[in-house]
Amino acid sequence: MKVTKFSGEIVSFDKTKLQRSLQKSGADDNVVLQVLHEIERELYEGIPTKKIYKLAFQLLKNFSNVHAARYNLRTAIQALGPAGFFFEKFIGKLFELEGYQVQTNLILQGKCISHEVDVLLKKENTISMIECKFHGSQDAKTDVKVPLYILSRFNDLKEIPFSIFNANHKISHCWIATNNRFTEDAINFGTCSHLQLLSWDYPRENSLKHKIDVYQLYPVTCLTTLTAVEKDRLLIQDIITVKDLLQHSDWLSKIGLSTNRIKNILKEANQLCNLIQ
Repeated sequence: MKVTKFSGEIVSFDKTKLQRSLQKSGADDNVVLQVLHEIERELYEGIPTKKIYKLAFQLLKNFSNVHAARYNLRTAIQALGPAGFFFEKFIGKLFELEGYQVQTNLILQGKCISHEVDVLLKKENTISMIECKFHGSQDAKTDVKVPLYILSRFNDLKEIPFSIFNANHKISHCWIATNNRFTEDAINFGTCSHLQLLSWDYPRENSLKHKIDVYQLYPVTCLTTLTAVEKDRLLIQDIITVKDLLQHSDWLSKIGLSTNRIKNILKEANQLCNLIQ
């Protein structure tokens, strides 16, 4: 059986890969097998993987909102667009949980020109910059032109002392973070140039998806009990993650939700944040 990927590429259907993604949602083996059985009944030659994904999401949702929410994680990260401003804030919150001081959306004057810096980090006396490359579709990859360009910006900034984090510091490290994947050339160039790379699946043992699970820092956009419009309203109020929502749940009533809906949303939020212990 052949399927059509997001990029248009035709490949063989990989049942094992789908099974692993369902298991990573936290669903038990019985649920996974039932979902797989239903999906196999709907398969046809050339079916888009996007359709398989949507079907799997709906079937999981019939069993559990929280497992569907976790299965929906990559799409939820893409919903932090379209410009990527909320993705930059999300990345900042992720590094805060790793013990960094964080500032976002800064304009810094380099040796030659000024630069908009997405995220600045401080740990001990080390200052790092993060440039975020956001993609609105799953088939897009961050190619080698991106680290080439960001390295030139870093080189223009790194010799200048900046008054940041209440002291004068030079930026000594540079990260590139993307919600999708890097091409092989991008990884090779970034590694050779001593850039730190973070993508959906790279580095293998410390990738974006791994960090999200470790810190249970799920974007509010993954919640299945909220509409797209409600998610946008929360993002505008700086409610970026599910943990933000739990800490500022009063915003649910402020955006006009009923008591019963608020109860269901908070139930899903609490279950999601306690899914992995």
